[in-house]
Amino acid sequence: MNAVLVLEDGRSFPGRSFGASGESTGEVVFATGMTGYQEVLTDPSYAGQIVTMTAPHIGNTGVNLLDRESERPYVSGFLVRSYSEDYSSWRAGTSLAQYLREHNIIALTDIDTRALTRHIRSAGAMRAVISTEREDITALAERARGSTPMVGTDLASDVSTREVYSWSEGTPIEWGARSEPGGGAGQIIQPHSARDLHVVAYDFGLKRNILRKLVDHGCYVTVVPATTSAADVLALKPNGVFLSNGPGDPAALGYAVATIQRLMGPTPMFGICLGHQLMGLAVGGTTYKLPFGHHGCNHPVKDLRDRHVQITSQNHGFAVAAESLPDDVEVTHLNLNDGTVEGLRHQRYPAFSVQYHPEAAPGPHDADPLFSEFVDLMKRDS
Repeated sequence: MNAVLVLEDGRSFPGRSFGASGESTGEVVFATGMTGYQEVLTDPSYAGQIVTMTAPHIGNTGVNLLDRESERPYVSGFLVRSYSEDYSSWRAGTSLAQYLREHNIIALTDIDTRALTRHIRSAGAMRAVISTEREDITALAERARGSTPMVGTDLASDVSTREVYSWSEGTPIEWGARSEPGGGAGQIIQPHSARDLHVVAYDFGLKRNILRKLVDHGCYVTVVPATTSAADVLALKPNGVFLSNGPGDPAALGYAVATIQRLMGPTPMFGICLGHQLMGLAVGGTTYKLPFGHHGCNHPVKDLRDRHVQITSQNHGFAVAAESLPDDVEVTHLNLNDGTVEGLRHQRYPAFSVQYHPEAAPGPHDADPLFSEFVDLMKRDS
């Protein structure tokens, strides 16, 4: 056992290194998906976090280029129960261990992930140090306590694009495109060939598959940095504005909240994850830190409008306080595990948001109609 995870409360979990060497700090969270470790690693929303996979066997399908949600991994560390040295997939280009070493991500196997997850569920997500160096546990715990807390931290501006760019790539044909909303389970259609709606997407930690979904539904997309002004966005003459997912505390992004307030009303708006939280703040609500967050691809959410339940993919540590919302904002979705707000719709402006990730398709197509709703809003406003 040549490596260790040490939490800020002093509890330690020994393991064996299979990634890069060194030391890293971050908030420890657990992700409950059976698959999708590559999407987790490359989701910018995980910036500043050490991710524990609760599924025991990780690495057996290797790593490929197509499944990345961004150009590189963003996690501060990666923890698994049993890393598979051997991998088998016709799409794989390299092993998970090699990929992590190439990107200088520290990763541990042989961690008691069940005990760690139970501890986080009881004590809450906390800061930690992951280290491959032999050092005193007490000193490591002290370093964990001295690391940057998630509350009050703006990570979105760190992971956001620095330049404006266009996106026109839809879902790859080999992925089966998308299901026709309301169609049967096996009813597959190809994405729209016409691109007649212009969406400006704010990148607070944007996932690529969100962009692909927008293109599938007939949009062409301009991606802008997190700090882009409302005037600059309106100058692009968009049919709609999209607010992306991202890491960190939404309450620390005052510049984004002010911008959303200026854009809400003049143009249709759709937010996902951090974008949902920012919209909640922009309409006058408040956000708060969840005990251990929602991370994984098996979270049940009820749509209060028609009472159907979606199986969703989620990755967030903050939530919008329902009681803080004004009367002209409707709560449209609730988390069935803990009752937290999962969706909002403004009753006067063409704006709505969801806390979960409809583009991740764990259902697999439960939440795809949300993109159609956004398109309908834009068409009605055009």
